[in-house]
Amino acid sequence: MTSSEGKRKGIVVGITGASGSIYGVKLIQSLLQLGYTVHLVITNAGWRVIKEELGWNTSDREAVLREHFADFAGQYVYHPIADIGASIASGSYLVDSMIVMPCSMGTLSGIAHGTSDNLLTRAADVMLKEGRPLVLVPRETPLHAIHLENMLKLARLGVRIVPAMPAFYFSPQNIDDLVSFLVGKVLDSLRIEHNLFTRWGEQSEEQGQ
Repeated sequence: MTSSEGKRKGIVVGITGASGSIYGVKLIQSLLQLGYTVHLVITNAGWRVIKEELGWNTSDREAVLREHFADFAGQYVYHPIADIGASIASGSYLVDSMIVMPCSMGTLSGIAHGTSDNLLTRAADVMLKEGRPLVLVPRETPLHAIHLENMLKLARLGVRIVPAMPAFYFSPQNIDDLVSFLVGKVLDSLRIEHNLFTRWGEQSEEQGQ
């Protein structure tokens, strides 16, 4: 967990009940592969979506997390959603940033209105009050005025809103390519280097060599 800039701090990752849990899983694995410590928070609805979309056996949550996240250079720390006394609930605990991917409209609303009614929304509130980077990846369609107003409110507070909108200019061949692109865009927003997708212009540069 070291880099040229010294020891890496943790990054908080939240997974909610919005469709697209595969995005959060890919994000966590990518961060762990890069050597980061990931503080993981999953809502109860998030666990249900993971079970239904990915087919994971979530009856033993700790075991399924070990199965999918243990064998990487970095390490993860799982925090139950109700553990409001967890380290990441305090601003005195230093982390680099926080990402909620995917972010449901309910969680987005809770963050926008500062409800702090569970560990995920409290951790996001800590990011806001401490002036630390917060990235939300909303996954909903269509969007009504309340959704848009909540996103605008958070954007004005400096929150990065990265909607789950994959691109197609790099000729994706499968779902993993689309997922990797979106995860890469999130990492770009935090200035984290990666090679998850081919950037615009890179193909023509490679062809010209």
